[in-house]
Amino acid sequence: MADKVKRPQQVYTLLVEVGRKSGDGLPDTATGAALVCYAGGVDEAEAVRETVAILKQADMAPLDVSGYGSLDERLAEGHDIDDDERALMERARDENAVIVAQMTPFYDKA
Repeated sequence: MADKVKRPQQVYTLLVEVGRKSGDGLPDTATGAALVCYAGGVDEAEAVRETVAILKQADMAPLDVSGYGSLDERLAEGHDIDDDERALMERARDENAVIVAQMTPFYDKA
């Protein structure tokens, strides 16, 4: 029986849209939010699954996830990634964690 080859963990950049849920920690008047997250996984699908699971544990309501690729993929596409962003990505990898780097609440314009 052949040994299973362990694929290396990479960190992926994800944009998660969340709706409202009791106890979600969003501002009272917000209708939802966009979260920029860094999450590790052997592929982007695993990073998405882990991120959604963690956000649900935190009483958030994930609605949609957009993937922007791994660090190498983003660099190949010409993205400018500063030292702070790289440090958050390294932290996500080192701690096997989902890091929420930015949260932008949505509000009705009524």
